[in-house]
Amino acid sequence: MIPNILTIAGSDPSGGAGIQADIKAISANGGYAMSVITALTAQNTRGVQAVSLCDTGLIAAQMASLRDDIRIDAIKIGMLGDAAIIETVAEGLTGLECPVVLDPVMVAKAGDRLLAEAAVTALRALLPRADLITPNLPEAADLLGCAEATTLEEMRDQAHALRALGPRAVLLKGGHLRGEQSPDLLVTEQEELRLDAPRIATRNTHGTGCTLSSALATWLGAGLSLPDATRRAKAYLSAAIAGADRLSVGAGHGPVHHFHAFQEDSQ
Repeated sequence: MIPNILTIAGSDPSGGAGIQADIKAISANGGYAMSVITALTAQNTRGVQAVSLCDTGLIAAQMASLRDDIRIDAIKIGMLGDAAIIETVAEGLTGLECPVVLDPVMVAKAGDRLLAEAAVTALRALLPRADLITPNLPEAADLLGCAEATTLEEMRDQAHALRALGPRAVLLKGGHLRGEQSPDLLVTEQEELRLDAPRIATRNTHGTGCTLSSALATWLGAGLSLPDATRRAKAYLSAAIAGADRLSVGAGHGPVHHFHAFQEDSQ
């Protein structure tokens, strides 16, 4: 069965992150991608120039339209923008019985804030609805109101603190740590799993968080266990980063190569 995966996020016209990256990642991992757009942005590989949040009534209508007609096997949630949108999405999730992966998008790669600070409280209230949250270290610090982790032990403490806020599991991404490895920690009620990957020397990492969470949601929607889905998604992202320099997109942080495997197969 090809799983139907819904992404709820903002649009990135450069194609590297947001809805566009989500659709590519879902498709590359064997899912059928659907989308609910929460925000329009003007952005490229060098930064975000403008953001226009979508009307909450339209967001609710998009969600209702899909759920009234199409089986949804998993949901990925990305950029939400403000408290009103967060509350609208939370209400739209009511009654849906499928895995929910929440990527708490707060700040863009270039440093532009994508979630109003006043909305962080509302985002914390959404965490218990998630089967998995996938924050990076700055996002984890923002959610917890503490300093950013700089060691693996601090990462472990913060991952457990995040799970205490209500999500069923936490995948805390350690890409901001120093070192030759890029470690992620998966923490559930039953286990703690460390996933390592070699750090790849490239500046083209735009949309890595969107890509990982979308791939993960796709594999969960296909019926894999959380550890297996996480391993598959991590391997996919590592290969997409490794292939990123084969693309030539923009003068800043370019995108990862979502369709690296297809290009390799065609050669």
